[in-house]
Amino acid sequence: MTGPPDTLPLGAPTSVGSLPHIDRDAAIRFVLERTAELPAAPTLPRLDPLEMMIPQALWGIPGVRVDDDGSFAITDLDALDPAAPLGDRALEARPFATWRRFLAAVADRTEPVKLQLTGPITLGLALVDAGAPSTTAFAVASGAVATRARDLVALAEALAPGVPRVVVFDEPGLVGGLRADLPLPADQVVDVLSGALAAIEGRALTGVHVCGSADWRLIMQAGPGLLSMPVGADVTDSAGALGSYLERGGWVAWGAVPTDGPMGESNSRYWRQLSAQWCELVQNGCDPVLLRRQALVTPVCGLALHDETQADYVFTLTRELAEKIHDQVTGIRLSVGA
Repeated sequence: MTGPPDTLPLGAPTSVGSLPHIDRDAAIRFVLERTAELPAAPTLPRLDPLEMMIPQALWGIPGVRVDDDGSFAITDLDALDPAAPLGDRALEARPFATWRRFLAAVADRTEPVKLQLTGPITLGLALVDAGAPSTTAFAVASGAVATRARDLVALAEALAPGVPRVVVFDEPGLVGGLRADLPLPADQVVDVLSGALAAIEGRALTGVHVCGSADWRLIMQAGPGLLSMPVGADVTDSAGALGSYLERGGWVAWGAVPTDGPMGESNSRYWRQLSAQWCELVQNGCDPVLLRRQALVTPVCGLALHDETQADYVFTLTRELAEKIHDQVTGIRLSVGA
C-alpha cells in the first residue's frame, strides 16, 4: 500500500474540489488533463446537492437528517452522540459517488492525487447553527471527520492502492481567525484540527485549506504538511512561523487565481500579486528558495458557482502561473549546479 508522497511535483497546478460539471466522467477527465501533476478529486454539487461540503460531511451522523436537496436538520439531539457509530463507512451512498469514480479512474497512476473533505471546525459550526450545544457539536464533528478521513483513505487504498495521497481538510469556518462566533478557545481549535490530521497520519500527506485570512500560526500548530491559502490572506504576520514550517518541509498551495470576481485576460496581475506576497515574506524572514521550491498553485476556492467555460479559463491561468514557478525553481537549481 502507498501512503503519503515522498515529495510533491515542483510548482504544480492543482484545484480545490468543486466543479460546475454535471457529468462525472467529464469532470474527472478535466482535472486529469488540466492538472495532471496533482489532480484533485472533484465534487459536483450541481449534479447532486449531496456533494456540497456540509451535506456530504453530515451524511451518516446519527440524529441528523440530510435531504436530497442538501438541506439538513438535527432530528434527535439525544442521538447526536460522539460515541455513536457513523453510517455508510464504505462510502457507497450518493454524497461520495464522484470520489469513488475518481479513485477508480486513477487506479493505474503512480503520481500523487489530492483528496479533500470538510474539516471538523467547519462541521462543528454547522451543527451549532443547526441547534446542537457547542460541546456536543464539536465532539461529534471531531469524531465524524476523523472517521470519514480514515474511510476515505481506506477507499483510496482499495481502489487505487499504488497512488500516493494528499488529503486536505477544508476549513472555511476558520476564515477570520478566532472570531466571536467561533465558540472554541485557541488550544481547542488546535486539538480538534490536529485530531483530524492525526487520524490518517502515515497514510497521506495532510493539509488544511482556508479560503481567506486566518490565524495561520494556529493552523500550523495543528501539524499539517500542506497549507492551502489565498494570496494576500494576511499570512505576512505569520512569516516567522511560516519560515520554520517551510524549513521542516511544509508545502504551501497558493490560491493565486480569484474565483469570486471578474478575471483579467492574462495572468500578469496574479503573478505580480504572488511575487509581491513572496517578497513580503522574504523581507520578514522566509527563505526565498523554499517559498518557491515548496509551492503549488490553485484557484482560490472551488468552482461550483461558475460555468464550465469559466472553470476552463481559471485552470488555464492556474497552469500558466505554475509554469512560471517551475521555471523559477529550475533556474535556481541550475544556478547552484543542482
